[in-house]
Order: sequence, then C-alpha cells, then structure tokens
Amino acid sequence: MGLTKSSTGTNLLTEDFESLKIENGYTIALAGNPNVGKSTIFNSLTGMHQHTGNWPGKTIANATGKCVYNDTGFLFVDIPGTYSILSNSEEEEIARNYICNGNPDCVIVVVDATCLERNLNLVFQIMQIATKVIVCVNLLDEAKKKKINVDLDALQEKLGVPVVGTIARKRKTLNHLLKVLKKVCDNEINPMPNRIENVRTNTENPIEILQQEGLLEKTIKKAEKICKEVCTFEDENYSNRDRKIDKIVTSKKWGIPIMLLFLGIIFWLTIIGANYPSQLLFTMFNWIQDKLLVFANWINLPHWLSNLLIDGVYQTLTWVVSVMLPPMAIFFPLFTFLEDLGYLPRIAFNMDGVFKKCCCTGKQMITMCMGFGCNAAGVVGCRIINSPRERLIAILTNNFVPCNGRFPFLITIATIFMAGMMQGIGASFVATLVVIGIILLGIFLTLLVSKILSKTILKGMPSSFILELPPYRKPQFGKIFVRSILDRTLFVLGRAVAVAAPAGLVIWLFANIGINGDSLLTIVANFLEPFAKLMGLDGYILTAFILGIPANEIVLPIILMCYLKGGALVNIEDTLTIGQILIQNGWTILTAINVMIFTVLHFPCTTTLLTIKKEAGGWKWAIISFIIPTVCGIVLCIFTNLIYQLFI
Repeated sequence: MGLTKSSTGTNLLTEDFESLKIENGYTIALAGNPNVGKSTIFNSLTGMHQHTGNWPGKTIANATGKCVYNDTGFLFVDIPGTYSILSNSEEEEIARNYICNGNPDCVIVVVDATCLERNLNLVFQIMQIATKVIVCVNLLDEAKKKKINVDLDALQEKLGVPVVGTIARKRKTLNHLLKVLKKVCDNEINPMPNRIENVRTNTENPIEILQQEGLLEKTIKKAEKICKEVCTFEDENYSNRDRKIDKIVTSKKWGIPIMLLFLGIIFWLTIIGANYPSQLLFTMFNWIQDKLLVFANWINLPHWLSNLLIDGVYQTLTWVVSVMLPPMAIFFPLFTFLEDLGYLPRIAFNMDGVFKKCCCTGKQMITMCMGFGCNAAGVVGCRIINSPRERLIAILTNNFVPCNGRFPFLITIATIFMAGMMQGIGASFVATLVVIGIILLGIFLTLLVSKILSKTILKGMPSSFILELPPYRKPQFGKIFVRSILDRTLFVLGRAVAVAAPAGLVIWLFANIGINGDSLLTIVANFLEPFAKLMGLDGYILTAFILGIPANEIVLPIILMCYLKGGALVNIEDTLTIGQILIQNGWTILTAINVMIFTVLHFPCTTTLLTIKKEAGGWKWAIISFIIPTVCGIVLCIFTNLIYQLFI
C-alpha cells in the first residue's frame, strides 16, 4: 500500500470553500465530537502537527492536510469538533457550513467506541445532508480496556454506510480506513444512509433539513436504539476508576486545593529547574560574545557599530533566549502533560461557578493557566471558548497573570526585600508566599475586570456549554515533548526574538546617544520622574518598563544598566549584588512592593499585543488590552504610595 504525506496545510476561518479543493484527487471532511481522536487521525494521515489535546474544542478552524494513497490524492479538512451541527456556536456553525456548502467528496465521521450512543447523534445529523459518509469507530483499544464490544458489521448494516474500526496510533487500522475511503470515492462502494424517517429532504437548502422541528429528539432516540443493539458490556460496572477520581478532584472540598497544588508544583519545577539551564545559556552566550568582539576587532569593524550589534542587538537577543527558553521548555511540557492526561476540563469544571458569577466561563481559567507560561500562548488558548464575548474578555484579561518572563524579576525582588533578613529555607518560603500573593492579586483583578467588562463594553450573560469530562488517559510522552517544544515553546520564542532584536538596537541607542552630556535614557527618566514618584517608583524604573515592552525579561537588566550608567544591558546573577545596587539607588520596601505590583499590572509585551491583534481581529482590542492593566497598575501603585505616606 503506497502512502505518502504532505505537511502543508492552512487554517481557514472564512468560507473560501473553493480553496479546499485538490486537483486530480478528492476532498474529505473529517468530522466528529470533541475528544474522539479526530485530530490525531488527521495528524497521522497528513503528517501535520495540528495541536491535539484531551480537551473538547481544541480545533476551531478548518485545518487542511494532504495525503496520497495508492496514487490517489486526498485533501483532508479537519473541521471543528462538535456535538451537533444543529445550533449556532462558532464550532457548530463552521462544521455545519462546510459540510452543507463545501461539497466534500466524502465525510468521515469519527466516533468514540467507549460512548457510541452520544456520538451517533452527530452521525445521523450528517447522514441527513450527506450521502457519501464513512463512520470511523476510533479508540477501540480504550473500549477493550473497559470491556466494551462494538459489533462493527451490525453497526454498518443498521447505518447503511461503511464502518471502519481504528486505533489512531496504529498505522494498520488507518491504512484500512484509507482503503475503504478510496473505494467510496471511486464509487466501488455506494453508501445508502438509513436516514431519520418522516424528515423532509426535498429541499435544495441542506440547512433547512437540519432546522426541522423534532429532528434532534429523533436522532437521539435512534442513536440510543442502535447502540443497545450493537454494543455489549462484559461488565456493567466497568472502569469506575475515573468516577472515583473525579469525586475527589472535582469535589467542592478538594477540587480547588488539588488544582492549586498541581499548579504550584508546575510553577516550582519551572522556577527551580530553569535556573541551571539559564545559567548555562548565559555562560555559552557570553563566551560567544567574547569571540564576536575578537572577530569584530580582527575585521576592523568600527567601535560604535560593533557595540551596537554586539552589546545592543546580540546581548538583548541572548538575554531573552536565556531567560525565556528554559522556563518555557519546562512549563509547556508539564502543562501539556496535564492536558493529555485529561485534567484540564476538571479545572474548568471547578472554576466554572466562580467565573459564571462574573458572567464568564470556567474555560477562562484554562487560558489563565496557559498565560503563566506565556501570555501570548494564553491568548491563543482562548480559542477553546465558544462565546465570542467571553473569548474577548479572556483575551483582554489574560495579561493579569504573570508570564514566565516576569517570574524571575518578581522572585528576585521578593528575595531581596521581603526575605532579605532571613536565610535558607525560611527565605525561600517567605519569597514564595509573596510571589503567590502577587499572583492571587492578579487572579482577583482578572475576575473583577471580567465582571466590569461584562457589565459595560462587553455586556452579556454567561453562556451555557457542554463540559465533557473525558476519561483519564495515559499521556503520550514523546508527542507531549515534541508538541510542547515545537508548537508552543519555539513558536512563542520565535515571536519574542523577532521583537527583541530591534528592541536591543533602540535600547543601545537610548543609552549611548545623548544631549549635553546626558543620554536619551537619562533625559526620558528625568521627564518621567515626577509621575514615577507619585507611583512610588523612580524615572529609571518607569523608563525600563517602557523600553522593556518587547520582552518583560529585559526590564531588570535595563534598570541595572541605568543605575550603573553603562551603555549595554547588565547581566548580574548574584542576588546580593543586585540588592546592593538597588538599595544604593534609593529603593525601599515601598519601591519593591510597587515594582512587584506594576510588574504584574502593566501593558502586555509586544509579542502578546501582536497576538491579541490577530486573535481579536484588530488593533482596537489590542489597544484596550494595553490600557486596562496599565491603568489598574498605575492606580494601585498610587494608592499604595499614598497609604504608605499617610500611615508609615
């Protein structure tokens, strides 16, 4: 059997169905409920790296990929996972419109062998409007573990369309699927769907067929009837493990503490584990920098140009990579592990009540967790939220949780000023509590601002959604590592590097070009000094935050560069030395508190802003996302400063 794959593909949010055609081949729609392994099948067939996860609603656009089987070309269109194509959520609308108007040559409906009854509901809806349909019964290995037997031949007879059993990770079963697909497309097999009786089909508009009253009730009854006839359970009390675990992890008493414990472990492993590779990268990049300086001198490169390129662009780039790469390389695999395990829907379940009081959805908690790794990734993760209004609220408030670029700064300040009088484990414990307190402040403001947005510019009530708690599954560690590194870590790092290079050039120019003996950096800092003092900061700190907009990682190096009157970013790893420099330049406990507040509550970095512009559909929302946290940070810092002046 000849099988070749093409990794080319696109995400289509528009209805440009003509572009979803293939010359001298067939276009195949891949449909199914969320969490049935549809995207895994798509990836295996096409060789693409479409993101998959043990969470409903991961795919929200029509992803495409090519596959050639026995000299026949197939263009697979992975339409959004949906439970139905009868209503009007974004996922259901995209899926329905493509099946109705995209004219695919065949529709493969992927169903879960462990819960066939619910999945057959979608099968019957699709069979009402399409003739060439293949039902792919996936997850047969999971069904076997739970002692569920599905009679595929009987199911095929009752549906009137080809039924193929698959295990998405086994190539042999997918080859069989392709073999049947080719026969259907070549008219060697002619499906004759057993449609719902007494439903009008004599209309040119297939959407009208789906909108007929009573269709949903009829599909549910027929799905239940067929499932009883083709499924047998060797043990009626099969696999109670998931239910027993869920009684604990989703309980009112233990659900949230367990969630905080998991997240705390991830943060702790990220913070502790990132230190060593960061230091290693710093050492390596410093060695390369020395060699670059020698090379620049050897080719007689002008002194100002070598400083600009090496001390400016190169040093900024390497700082961003050294600080961002290790935490992301640890955080994203750990987070993806929870995702693949099936725990993330439980987090949404636990937090849904809290967010509903703010007229939002519990899924927003998932996007917040992604934001701890990188706010840009958190913004992209908001795609799992069905409601456009709630998705926009989640996007606008994602920056209230600190990303891994801000954690090192927060930890350094907390260690110097809050735990400075202590040593050993006690100091680490106090610093951790302070950082957790700042994180909780960000979460509280996320809820508060979400509530305000829901009552003002984004009015609306919380939407209802089906929250499936999928079975716990053994994570695929190889795919977790590859997916988290390629699809998340390197993707986000690439965006950060793209904006860090020009930022390094600008920072170097500000530090080395002056008027009347003062650098532009000093001039800007002096201009901002009165307003900064009102916030309990100083002009250099505020200037560093502004110049650090390309990447939060470079705020502290800019502050140190300003205080030391240097012309390049400063890399000091010794906390004691950093503390001495800050204290000598007038820092107090009030300065440290306000710096930590403003670190959490200030404008998103350039990478996140560009992502918001893309995801929200324009600069308007990117500007609003810039204004909201910045105003919150300024107001809170001024308030803290006034309280300090009045009572201390």
